[in-house]
Amino acid sequence: MSRAIVLDKIQDKNIRLIYAAIFLLGVAYGVPIALSSLLLSQRGYTKADIGTLAAFFAGGIVALSLPMGSIIKRFSARRTLIVSLIGYAMTVGSFPFVRSYPQFAAVRVIDGMCSVGIWVACETILLSRADKRHKAFVVSLYAIAMGLGYVVGPIMAHLIAHFVPMEYAFVAAGIVALLSAAMVLAKLDGDVADTHHAHVVEPSASETPADGAAYRDVHYVPVPAKSALELLAKIRTSCFATLAYGYFQASVVLFLPLYLIEAKGIAATRTILIPAFFAAGMLALSNFTARFGDRYGHLLLMRLLGAAGTVMVLGFVWIDSFFAMSAAVFVAGSTLASISPVSLALQGAVVAPPDYSRANAIYNAFYASGMLLGPIISGAIFTRSGGAPMLLHLAVLWAAFVVFATMFRRDDPVYRAQKSRAVAPSAA
Repeated sequence: MSRAIVLDKIQDKNIRLIYAAIFLLGVAYGVPIALSSLLLSQRGYTKADIGTLAAFFAGGIVALSLPMGSIIKRFSARRTLIVSLIGYAMTVGSFPFVRSYPQFAAVRVIDGMCSVGIWVACETILLSRADKRHKAFVVSLYAIAMGLGYVVGPIMAHLIAHFVPMEYAFVAAGIVALLSAAMVLAKLDGDVADTHHAHVVEPSASETPADGAAYRDVHYVPVPAKSALELLAKIRTSCFATLAYGYFQASVVLFLPLYLIEAKGIAATRTILIPAFFAAGMLALSNFTARFGDRYGHLLLMRLLGAAGTVMVLGFVWIDSFFAMSAAVFVAGSTLASISPVSLALQGAVVAPPDYSRANAIYNAFYASGMLLGPIISGAIFTRSGGAPMLLHLAVLWAAFVVFATMFRRDDPVYRAQKSRAVAPSAA
């Protein structure tokens, strides 16, 4: 993908600024991901303690997800993003200096609350500024920027911890997050005005798609939702997708390495590479899949990715070779992880701009709920029945999403436009 293509589709400098800010945040996230469990283990905390602290993080996200939409409408996405970045910087920088379990739990809750503020604010800014023809493209680059930060962060943490005590790495992560906040404060423009309070204009049956660019010819202007339930009805497929992804991601990170060690006899040192293959799949193909979604319809793509990902998760049970497993994890990352930016883009297509902040808040609440429930339920199944049933129930979850997205395929404006064009000749 050339630089000219990116600049042609992303002409707003504020979008590129969000990419830079979220990359720095990804670096700051990568440090605690790499070192938190080591630090806590050194201080005598058990694996159960470390796991429950992760639940406190998800709890912080859930607690502030729904109010975040109102907070952004009241104070603006820009201000919310700056305050949340500063809050996260202070949180990650102070993490190694607390001692008791309640203190660590409080820090993790605040971490989650600041994180959801950052995510909802960034997503609101991106959706409000992205052209409707390229929303998935824009959001996929956002996911890639954060993913690259996740790669750089652990490397930075490893280098710092090699020369000085690991506590300094957390301080460095806080400084990186502060740099992100300073950049947003200095360069980001104010929020886009809510000027789209228009009615729905269904596509004309006589129109035909130009060069396959689906959203280019769908004249659909969403009406602002009157209630949270009405808004949820509009974004139900996106919410199911992000719930399934949060559930799956949190479960696989914790339990797939254990399953490979216990059931497949793969060395523990090799399982460390498994998350890297998953991330590599997402980084390699999410932008390509996003362009497909922008061209032919987001929900259609989500169903295809969900079906392919379901097959890959089923493959985890029967694959024994480490290299074959690595390939399957790569494909799972390129399909299931790629659903996330596409689902957010679909949300941007069906929600009125004044409702972006509320919709993104609901969307992230479902994501956090999946992160909270996944490890608990998957861990219980793993303990009672073994790793294979645990993986099979994850495949059932994705299959249920595919069925749900098929049932509500009319939620995508592109599908409605295609049906209108198909009906028009017979009506004439």
